[in-house]
Amino acid sequence: MRQKRRSPGSGHSVLSRLSAPVILGLAAFVLTPTITSHADMATMLAGSDGADGRWKTALTASPAGSIQAAELEFTDPIMTSSIASGAGVTLPNGDKIAFMGKIGAADPRPDAERVTRSLKKGRVIAVAPVQPPKDFSAGSVLERQSNLLQPALDQTNAMAFLKPDIRGKEFKIATTFFARGKQKPAPQVPAMLASLVTNDNPDILATAYAPPAPDYAKQSPFSSVLTEVTPRGRFIPPVTEEDHRWAGTALPASVFSEAEQRCLAAGIYFEARGESVKGQAAVAQVILNRVRNPTYPNTVCGVVYQNDDWRNRCQFSFACDGIKDRVRSPKHWNMAEEIALATTAGKIWLTEVGSSTHYHATYVRPPWAKRMRKVGKIGLHVFYVTYGGGWS
Repeated sequence: MRQKRRSPGSGHSVLSRLSAPVILGLAAFVLTPTITSHADMATMLAGSDGADGRWKTALTASPAGSIQAAELEFTDPIMTSSIASGAGVTLPNGDKIAFMGKIGAADPRPDAERVTRSLKKGRVIAVAPVQPPKDFSAGSVLERQSNLLQPALDQTNAMAFLKPDIRGKEFKIATTFFARGKQKPAPQVPAMLASLVTNDNPDILATAYAPPAPDYAKQSPFSSVLTEVTPRGRFIPPVTEEDHRWAGTALPASVFSEAEQRCLAAGIYFEARGESVKGQAAVAQVILNRVRNPTYPNTVCGVVYQNDDWRNRCQFSFACDGIKDRVRSPKHWNMAEEIALATTAGKIWLTEVGSSTHYHATYVRPPWAKRMRKVGKIGLHVFYVTYGGGWS
């Protein structure tokens, strides 16, 4: 029997049939524009399917002391440049992978230029504000129910709600540190003038009155030491809206001279020595008001003895009544001198007299009284204030 032999062309046909799919597959791979996807962890974390530089992506061991198991470096500068260092992901087995950011030098541009925010929009899901716990409420003790309702662990500690041991002894303790003394009369002022003193800071030109010592009846020892002392200056009368503006000025320095004080004492002695101390001080204040008033002379002697050469035409009757002025009561004269100095220094200022420039006795009715405003009566003298501030 003859054995059949294969023809030479049959082997080539089989090879061509097997190689055709391979050639077509390679051609499709070369001509396809898409990139083959990588389904590994690096691709999912980096978010990049590019093939360039994938050999740089690797999981590296973490340095000693780190809490993460490995570090993942990113290669795509566009998609991963906004991932800050310190971010990471936890694997199913519990290991932590830290993100390193992009490789290479940091972008020198600021975030305002580097980050594109033009396509960003607002939140899709609204976030409701959460009220903080009551234990952290500020400004109200009553909100701390945990402290008010729960008793303290140590019951021996004293709390603020306990009654103090000094209850009922406050006044005794206060007087121990603040011994209030009796009110003392004004220094260097006679006792009969002490009740009229209204100013503890006399005129600085009144050298007869030294700075007073602290009065512990009005202030504590600590206040007298720690409180800044107001420096003494010229005395300015505490005038009101009803007084004339010229009344709020200081007296000329010459009124403290011996001659001026003698003229003022003479006016007090001969005009009001029979009056009370307050009545004499009121007459002295009227004389000094005329010194302040631009309408009258600017000296005490000029005011007291104005028009003394006209009989019964002077401002004060004793100066032109034709009777020689003699001091027959040294006691009243000494009192007149004390009152003159006290009123000149500003230690005595009678508000009921104010800026009065006229007065008369109650037993006379001068015609000029109808053209002035009556302000008060002290003793046997009635005092007036002019409407215009001058003579009338």
